[in-house]
Amino acid sequence: QVQVVESGGGLVQAGGSLKLSCAASGSIFRINALGWYRQAPGKQRELVALITSGGSTNYADSAKGRFTISRDNAKNTVYLQMNSLKPEDTAVYYCYADVLLESSREGPQFRYWGQGTQVTVSS
Repeated sequence: QVQVVESGGGLVQAGGSLKLSCAASGSIFRINALGWYRQAPGKQRELVALITSGGSTNYADSAKGRFTISRDNAKNTVYLQMNSLKPEDTAVYYCYADVLLESSREGPQFRYWGQGTQVTVSS
């Protein structure tokens, strides 16, 4: 019913920048929160940043001051601009969308995940 597709990952040197994109499509009535998690090898998945439908944002301490999350509601898309990247930012980054479906506009909402995109930061 809903597809979430990330793009923009890759290999970058420490200090460099990357911009991740994530687009949701399908039987969407409204998207509430959008966000990014990441998972490094041998570690648990952790929240990086989220943005609400009203534009409020929340960041992990490790992302504050370096990463910026934004959204384009017309395109059902969320972005993660990552600057001053560090080797410890290396991980698979997963996008999610909290969606109200066309078939159930009053709820409940469902969380849909992307397939993940690899970000590798070399030292």
